[in-house]
Amino acid sequence: MGVIDNSQNQAASASFEADIEISDIEHPLREAARMFVRNKAAVAGLILLLGILVLTLVMPFFYTIDPFDLVWAPLSPPGTENAPFGTDYLGRDILAGIVHGGGATLAVGASAAFLAVIIGLSVGSLAGYYGGWVDEVLMRITEFFQVLPTLLFAMVIVALFRPSIATVAIAIGVVSWTAVARLARSEFLRIRSLDYIKAARSISSSDRRIIWFVILPNAMPSLVVQATLAVGGAILFEAGLSFLGLADPNVMSWGFMIGSSRDYLMDAWWTVTIPGIFIFLTVLAVSLIGDGLNDATNPKLRER
Repeated sequence: MGVIDNSQNQAASASFEADIEISDIEHPLREAARMFVRNKAAVAGLILLLGILVLTLVMPFFYTIDPFDLVWAPLSPPGTENAPFGTDYLGRDILAGIVHGGGATLAVGASAAFLAVIIGLSVGSLAGYYGGWVDEVLMRITEFFQVLPTLLFAMVIVALFRPSIATVAIAIGVVSWTAVARLARSEFLRIRSLDYIKAARSISSSDRRIIWFVILPNAMPSLVVQATLAVGGAILFEAGLSFLGLADPNVMSWGFMIGSSRDYLMDAWWTVTIPGIFIFLTVLAVSLIGDGLNDATNPKLRER
């Protein structure tokens, strides 16, 4: 009886310890959030981005000056009455352009990144999951887009259609999806050979279900990081197109402000420098958040 009681006590103790260990396991999302908060640079980027969002989404309701209105003498320096950030070559308020034009800049960046992720994810997931001739064809298409000069290709797309926010966003998205496609392909190639994917196939799960509901959620952390970084790249891309005069002249954006005032850079530095600073801060914030997400979701980097 004593032996039986000892065995039962040991089994109960082992079960209790196992319950404690299971209860101590932290949810992956909570662990990623904790690691993200520990990254001071990422938190600083998040705070900076929130401030920019407040500036571009909330401030227009309070600073109601139309960015196309002529409010003061042309090329007035910062600190001028009625124009705290100065005016451009037509006398338009730089601060009004920053406040009202930021929404268009962020919209282009987010829309272009979303389109790039959709295209890249579709191509990469199919190539990585099916392999064989499907992978060969899709990767050759991807390589074709990779070797194209992206800026020139985007310029051609915008020039063929009327320049607008939608056209610029589509052009940027069409030329920016290849990195997402290659990342998605590598993740699908890695995950599709794991045991739980074989188990899903053994119970006759459809390919669509395995791709979208089994593999994709496990590949999502890397793709989210790539999508975050794509937003910053799209904002810079939009600024480059605007600098070349390929922007919608009826919509104020930070890139449009730089492009329209580029000829006055030496005489009125503020007309280009101030919107350039806001573009720099936005891209910096997005990049810091992307790096923080990468460190938080990648187990190999968490202890770095």
